[in-house]
Amino acid sequence: MTFHTETTLAGYARAAVHLKGRMVDYGRTSFARQYLRAYLDAAFEGSDATTTPEVLDAVDRLTHQPWQLGEPYVLAPEMSAVVAAAEALNLTGDVVPDDVAPSDGGVLFLPEPIYHRGLHGQVTSIGAVTWAKMRNRATGSTDWWIIGWADRDDPLDPSAARRRSLYAEQPQLAAELGPYVLTSSARLPIGRPVQDRPGPPVVDDDDIEWEPAPDGRFCIDESTVRVNAVAAIAYAFWVIQAQPLATVSAAPLDRAARRRAQRDNVVHETRVVMLRRRKAITDRDGGEARWHYRVRFFVKGHWRHLVNADGQPYRIWIHRHIKGPDGAPLLLGDAVSILAR
Repeated sequence: MTFHTETTLAGYARAAVHLKGRMVDYGRTSFARQYLRAYLDAAFEGSDATTTPEVLDAVDRLTHQPWQLGEPYVLAPEMSAVVAAAEALNLTGDVVPDDVAPSDGGVLFLPEPIYHRGLHGQVTSIGAVTWAKMRNRATGSTDWWIIGWADRDDPLDPSAARRRSLYAEQPQLAAELGPYVLTSSARLPIGRPVQDRPGPPVVDDDDIEWEPAPDGRFCIDESTVRVNAVAAIAYAFWVIQAQPLATVSAAPLDRAARRRAQRDNVVHETRVVMLRRRKAITDRDGGEARWHYRVRFFVKGHWRHLVNADGQPYRIWIHRHIKGPDGAPLLLGDAVSILAR
């Protein structure tokens, strides 16, 4: 079960519980710990820091516990455009408060992923973001520890295509990985000014293969942002979900999903964050609620992937257009003004 086929609040809640449970199971495996150690070793390369057992234990808890204990949120697809505006965010010198996030620990699912291009040109999806508070006993300081996770099976993600090539060489990897793969991390200080991000390393452009982002999707370039991409997405979500532009609705959960959540001991009261000026109504046949917009807004040009009668995939270009019912208010500028300083 994934978000690729879900369009209702109940469907989002079921998918969130299912994916949280699978990630809890993954986080308990020795492979998850090995993967995290390899990630930290690569991150610490060239610095004085080392992956000691104490460091690994602490980061392991911060990385994997939010899947079990963190409150789940789902970002409605049309909100991706709003949160992606975080590319213009600059927190240098700002003091991030202790209560900026809606909870001390959480999981944000992005059914429509936001992509980011690394300093070496490779593009990776951010299909989920987790956060937790990290306390340093030695200094008494506290940080937000933020993790970016790629959807392992995202059909449009170049990094997923690279992983599939590894599966051919090492088939056991497909079984050992969870539905989301750790790809990026960041720290935001709490109660202390955010330091200016160091400039990117000098890299010869001839040595870089610049991967294109999926057509029609939002992509944040790590070489141009002033805040690490995953931290910018998390911070933008924290701020926007509390603004008048957005509304947060509790998603109903059916009995089977509720029992699974209780069996896996995961926090399951899922909240869906969406544009405020729309409402859910029930279909005439009594089925699950579907969304009917009460506002018009611009949709970015994108490719639509289809399959013909012979089962052959093809795509058509959908031009930039306005979506929503005739005569409804046109949403303009709100997404940008929220991130203005």
